[in-house]
Amino acid sequence: MKGFKSLFLNKVLFSFGDLLLGSEVTQQLKIQRSYSKLSEQELEKVHHDKLLNLLKHATATCKAYSHVEQDENPFEWLQKFPIIGKTDVVDKADDYISKQFYKNSLIKYESSGSSGIRSVVYIDKKEQSTFRAILINWWEWNNYYLGKPLVQTGCTPDRGILKKIKDYMLSTIYVDAFGLTEIEILEKLKLVEGKKGYHLFGFASSLYVMAQVAQKHGLKIKFDKVMSQGDKLFDHYKKLIEDVFDTTVVEDYGLNEGIMVGQKKDLPYFYIYTPTVHIEIVDEKGNPVPDGEMGRAIATKLDGYAMPLVRYDTGDLAVKLPRDLYPEKRDLAFPLLERVVGRNTDLIKTPDGKTLIVHTFTGIFEFYPEIKQFQVVQNELESITIRYIPTKDFTPAILEALEVKFRDRTKSSISIIWEEVEKIEASKSGKPQLIVNNLVKKSLTNVK
Repeated sequence: MKGFKSLFLNKVLFSFGDLLLGSEVTQQLKIQRSYSKLSEQELEKVHHDKLLNLLKHATATCKAYSHVEQDENPFEWLQKFPIIGKTDVVDKADDYISKQFYKNSLIKYESSGSSGIRSVVYIDKKEQSTFRAILINWWEWNNYYLGKPLVQTGCTPDRGILKKIKDYMLSTIYVDAFGLTEIEILEKLKLVEGKKGYHLFGFASSLYVMAQVAQKHGLKIKFDKVMSQGDKLFDHYKKLIEDVFDTTVVEDYGLNEGIMVGQKKDLPYFYIYTPTVHIEIVDEKGNPVPDGEMGRAIATKLDGYAMPLVRYDTGDLAVKLPRDLYPEKRDLAFPLLERVVGRNTDLIKTPDGKTLIVHTFTGIFEFYPEIKQFQVVQNELESITIRYIPTKDFTPAILEALEVKFRDRTKSSISIIWEEVEKIEASKSGKPQLIVNNLVKKSLTNVK
């Protein structure tokens, strides 16, 4: 239930912020909230109309799409558009920016480049307001309302005066996701020990580290709910966080390019946010794969009018839930995404034609606590290098046992090179990267 403080923040703070920043969060939040109440048929109508309007705008105002032949059916029309990637929008950004907008007046969004290529896209203030409103709406799906006590992890430890005021107004305890020591994390967690009514929100890996610290020091903390974002929520992350904090973990799926794809709520699946995104799952040649099968996730951002992203290759691999497997009861009417497997750089290819995903390795290493941390690196098809940090309980027999389990589970003969290290560096984004596939990164870099 929303309290007085939450209602005040919604009515006053947003309105003041919009006036000060020239944004439209208040208006957009009303729109996003209304989508959550629609029926399946109503959502399909919204999705159809917004896709059609976006394609009309893109072909009429963007050089990159001007050659695409029109069609009355937006879903058939969409198939005439080429699939584009990061290199396309980076190398020819001006061709993708609508002639109705001035590039210098737009907001520049950049990804971390952890997949091998840094993406750069441009949005206007309305799109940015929509992005923020969607996130707030998704929080509300999971019973978090502005002003409710929150522990938040992030990558902006330098809390200037405006951020400090925001943190105070929103009852937020801010935790640096990747820079704090165990002592500093412990100090933050002790602020909420024994207290009720807190949510926890942030990068999955940072939430996992916080759970490890809480478990080590025997802290008794219960969060109403944990909301994960940003990086991969592995099964062992989720289990530890839920066990230590006596809570439920949900996650969202979005891209740094400002594309909000989906959010979990009452189900183990993502609700695909169709009012603002169209998602296709295709094979390596761009052909649709049946629901239930893994493929490349291709996104079309329906509110991206400044720089339309039509059939944008997210770099992720995902699976749509087959319609006949939908639960009889679900809180919302949006279609369902079964899972996001990971990025194409999170895969290992073997000489015998197998594809190994991140969970292939996490599902093995979780049984060996003698390995504190690991990372799989592939520089050539014939072998992988597994870097590992041993604990004090480690013995060489652990590596033998790991390799036996790996062979048994994967039936792969790929060569394994073990490399003991003292530290495993994070990716450029500051997030840990369990698989580093330099073969894929090289092929992506060479694509023009």
